[in-house]
Amino acid sequence: MKQFDIIALGELNVDLILNQIDGFPEVGKEKFLKQMTLTLGSSTAIFAANAAALGAKVAFCGMIGNDSFGDLVETSLQKKGVDTRFLIRQDKYATGATICMSYDEDRANLTYQGAMDYMSLADINPEVFKVAKHIHISSIFMQSGIRRDIVKILNICKENGITTSLDSQWDPTEKWDINLQEVLPLVTLFMPNETELKFLTKSETLEEAIEKIRPYTNAAVIKCGSRGSILIRKGELRDSGELQTFPDRVQEALLNTNVVDCIGAGDSFNAGFIARFAAGDALDLCQQYGNMTGAVNTTAAGGTAAFTSREEVERIGRERFGWEK
Repeated sequence: MKQFDIIALGELNVDLILNQIDGFPEVGKEKFLKQMTLTLGSSTAIFAANAAALGAKVAFCGMIGNDSFGDLVETSLQKKGVDTRFLIRQDKYATGATICMSYDEDRANLTYQGAMDYMSLADINPEVFKVAKHIHISSIFMQSGIRRDIVKILNICKENGITTSLDSQWDPTEKWDINLQEVLPLVTLFMPNETELKFLTKSETLEEAIEKIRPYTNAAVIKCGSRGSILIRKGELRDSGELQTFPDRVQEALLNTNVVDCIGAGDSFNAGFIARFAAGDALDLCQQYGNMTGAVNTTAAGGTAAFTSREEVERIGRERFGWEK
């Protein structure tokens, strides 16, 4: 038995979320906004906090500065039930921060990477790979050290019997320089959104992108926003030696007609999916649960506010979205 169902590995920062903005920023001009929230940020932290709220035993491995933002990150994770023993406090670098400008179902972000860009495999406590059942990695393009060591990290996970998930997220440099043919066979579950997948594979359409990753992917779930998600599974051999193939599964979204904001909706999808995956659910049930948790995310500002407990999340899922177990 592993001590933790999930260890989230990677970027940490605070989010300054700006909502109800009077138009787009323009150089030389000033505009008003009606709502501002300073909260725990980063895709991996939102994922970890929400997975813990859903009942998984979660720890975090990431680098932050010895500063007030670092204190906010650590205490926020602890309040959400995330174990912080593997956090790395760094005097040399400041904690990262992201300004999130929210516009309906989309957003524009500005990020100062800070300490998270410097963490590499050499900084990770080896105990992480002994106590984790599953490791989730997100936003590798925000983390030069992790991106450089990703193949080594995934191989160590495989050697220790740890399942893994990877959500590459957006590449701010728009180079998309990751070798999918090398990385994807080492990943248990690949979790991009459709736009990112098209850029990663240099594809014009989602269908083309899926066909490009299919030969290398063990399993993938592609997030398509208000259109739901697509689950792809590799075939399995029957006892007779015959190959059993699985059709791609499209799960329609549970739509919120009164969205507060969509910050962290994809991360909340990941949290729901991986929390159930770590608990042993079948992939199609994990996908259904992820669609529900992604929808619940949009009922409150920021990525974690809607996740107070598994019972409350599931209540909102039933009452507002008609979700059924």
